[in-house]
Amino acid sequence: MNSTDEMVRMNLEPVASHEPVEIDDQEYDAAVIAPIVDRDGEHHLLFTKRADHLGEHPGQMSFPGGGAERQDRTILDTALREAYEEIGLEETEAEVVGQLDDIRTVTEYAVTPFVARVPDREYVPDEHEVAEIAVLPLSELLDPDNYEYDRRSHPYYGDVVIHYFHVDGYTVWGATGRILVQLLELTTEFEAPERVDRSST
Repeated sequence: MNSTDEMVRMNLEPVASHEPVEIDDQEYDAAVIAPIVDRDGEHHLLFTKRADHLGEHPGQMSFPGGGAERQDRTILDTALREAYEEIGLEETEAEVVGQLDDIRTVTEYAVTPFVARVPDREYVPDEHEVAEIAVLPLSELLDPDNYEYDRRSHPYYGDVVIHYFHVDGYTVWGATGRILVQLLELTTEFEAPERVDRSST
């Protein structure tokens, strides 16, 4: 894609009106926030790089978020609490736009993604969970030269599609890649070359 003005900003109306598919058959619940930063007239997305010592998905790129805890009243509360713990995003700073489809992970989580506008400021990573914070430009995420996909045979789900976004030395893939694909397809002209069932991969 070319980086025209129309393509470096998301149309967030489809996210606001989206009726998310919810999953209730997994052992654990989790939630993430896909934070949208408006920088120099272009939309960017904020990702965290997970600390290398973590037991699950060490070193991978993620959206801020994590598992539900007893004190969380709603799954949105989970996402906001985890975002505050991981990067210092205040609940009052997050302008939640809408909710994407739940996804299943190989670690038996049902993950609920929310999309939110957040301020363009310096965020502080929690050193125990987050190795680095990366704010990646939408234009680079949409560049077809930075995207690839692979098909793999999964022991439980059969033939699955794995998406990879390579930007500024980072690679977004796995569950975060699946969330990102839906977000881009709803808000931009991006179309994944092959369909993927987000509820079962």
